[in-house]
Amino acid sequence: MTLKDDIIAAIQTVYDPEIPINIWEVGLIYDVSVDDAGKVHVLMTLTSPHCPVAETLPIDVRRAVEEVDGVASAEVEITWDPPWDPEMMSEAAKLELGFD
Repeated sequence: MTLKDDIIAAIQTVYDPEIPINIWEVGLIYDVSVDDAGKVHVLMTLTSPHCPVAETLPIDVRRAVEEVDGVASAEVEITWDPPWDPEMMSEAAKLELGFD
């Protein structure tokens, strides 16, 4: 596995408390980039700007990523472009939530 794979695995341990599926499968993570120095940038969104965990979920993601061996630092950026849509969920997530 690569460092990026390990980072994605760490992100998959983070859940939105309102949805019983990890945020990777929900489609909240748009991009994960890692530079040669181990600095990680995560571009993510939330299901809504009024999400009750809007302040804490990015912190949870940053903490999970920073625990990965080989990561020097992590930055999590929130974007609203494009807005999250249920179509961004994985097929497994759609099935779990009854969207399919």
